[in-house]
Amino acid sequence: MTELTLTLIKLGFLAVLWLFVLSAVSVIRSDIFGAKVESPRAPKAPKQRAPKPPKGRKPKRGMPSTLVVTDGPNAGQLVPVTGADILLGRGTDAAIRLDDDYVSTRHARFSTNGEQWYVEDLGSTNGTYLGSQRVTTPVPVDLGVPVRLGKTVVELRK
Repeated sequence: MTELTLTLIKLGFLAVLWLFVLSAVSVIRSDIFGAKVESPRAPKAPKQRAPKPPKGRKPKRGMPSTLVVTDGPNAGQLVPVTGADILLGRGTDAAIRLDDDYVSTRHARFSTNGEQWYVEDLGSTNGTYLGSQRVTTPVPVDLGVPVRLGKTVVELRK
C-alpha cells in the first residue's frame, strides 16, 4: 500500500471516530437538558376546558383528593388534588419529582375538566401505561386504577 492510501484510511477512521464521539455527546446532552421544543410558527387557538370548580370547596363525591405513588423509588409520596394540572417527571418543575431512571424529565400529566380526571403522556421515551394499556392520548382515569411511569406506579385516591 502506498503512503497516500494509508493516510486516507487513517483520516477516514478519524472522521468515523469523531462522528461517534459527537453522537454520544448529543445523546448525553438531550438526556440532561431534555428534548428541544420547537416554537410554533402560527399561534394556536387556546384550548377550551370546562370551567374549574371554585377554590375552597370540597371535591365532588367520587372525585379523588390525592395522587399517591404506590410503588417505585418514591413510594408513599402524595400530592393533594386541587383541580390544577399535576406534572410527573424527573424535572424540577414537576409536582411529583420522581427519582426513577426510566422516567423522562416531563413524563406525564394528570388534568381534569371538573368532572373527570385524565392522564396524558408527554412524549416520554418509555411510555405511560394505564393498567396494561399504553397511553398515547389523554385517557380518563378512575379512582384506584394504577398508572405506570417507568418503574413507578401512581393512583388517584379519595
